[in-house]
Amino acid sequence: MDIISIREQFPILDQKVNGHPLVYLDSSATTQKPISVIEAVNAYYENDNSNVHRGVHTLGSRATDLYEGAREKVREFINAKRTTEIIFNRGTTTGLNIVAQSYGLANVQMGDEILITEMEHHSNIIPWQQVAKITGATLKYIPLEADGTVSLERFRETITTDTKIVAIAHVSNVLGTINPIKEMAKIAHDHGAIMVVDGAQSAPHLKVDVQDLDCDFYAFSGHKMCAPTGIGVLYGKNELLEAMEPVEFGGEMIDFVGLQESTWKELPWKFEGGTPIIAGAVGLAAAIDFLTEIGLDEIAAYEEKLIRYAMKQLRTIDDLVIFGPEKRAGLATFNLGEIHPHDVATVLDSQGIAVRAGHHCAQPLMKWLNVTATARASFYLYNTKEEVDILVDGLLKTKEYFGDVF
Repeated sequence: MDIISIREQFPILDQKVNGHPLVYLDSSATTQKPISVIEAVNAYYENDNSNVHRGVHTLGSRATDLYEGAREKVREFINAKRTTEIIFNRGTTTGLNIVAQSYGLANVQMGDEILITEMEHHSNIIPWQQVAKITGATLKYIPLEADGTVSLERFRETITTDTKIVAIAHVSNVLGTINPIKEMAKIAHDHGAIMVVDGAQSAPHLKVDVQDLDCDFYAFSGHKMCAPTGIGVLYGKNELLEAMEPVEFGGEMIDFVGLQESTWKELPWKFEGGTPIIAGAVGLAAAIDFLTEIGLDEIAAYEEKLIRYAMKQLRTIDDLVIFGPEKRAGLATFNLGEIHPHDVATVLDSQGIAVRAGHHCAQPLMKWLNVTATARASFYLYNTKEEVDILVDGLLKTKEYFGDVF
């Protein structure tokens, strides 16, 4: 990978923050956007802006071609069988809520179990809490190992024939844990359960093949993979989506409307009520082109080298505690002595270094880690070893600034 040429495609990186060159280490929250994505969205608004599907005029046809063309690019990107399995929505949270509200409420009842982990993002906890509350089902947690991983042995010990849904993050947004989704999906299916995957932190970084994983649902967000905010994808196996009811009604998802009864369009449109996120889909297609041209395998290999270097350098800092397993995705979550993570992030920001601080929408995991908050540096294809060194130097300066704490 030619990092210099890649970085040149992200205009936002070429700026100073608080008098220092920007070092952006918050890509797990949202990634920056390359020129090609920005230009694709601009071109849509400048040349093709129209609603889709309904119109027969030229702009409407062009917008529809762009929107449905984006769906095909997503299908190919994750290797789904059909475009009917690709549902556009606002993001991972929306996708998981669709599964919970449509599939979950219709297929879970009292005495059933829903199985998740304590490492989940709130978006993959609260929807299942609500399903359990409404149906009387039991929400169970697979115990985590000491390093923040899930062992298949513990998974087998926890799952039962009463388990109807297993919902797991492919990659933890806090620990960087990469979960064995393919193996877990087989175990889930052997017990008669479906496998729901939160792919927010994996789709941007790993080559995802939903057929190989054999997951039943897979949700991810565009803004974490160089696309605009407000666009996301829910993949679902065709036969499951066919049997599910929509959760939003009106507009694009309608087939026929009578005074008392209505019918829905076929897949995928029955889950896309209202005017869809057309410009977002255009931007997502451009982002997929950008990432595909570089190559997801190349991106994953580069990030693996970068995080190994980052972990090695971070471990040279006394009193820095890093959370999560040795083998991880491209992020490092840590605390620096007794300094509050918000103070760490503030001092780093004064040096132009952007990291995230807080509970990262993972309060149960914070409790499991026995902390109230952490700081997180997350890396992507545009980050460099030099930026890792700047982070380490910034943390040493932070430690010096709060010297009386140690």
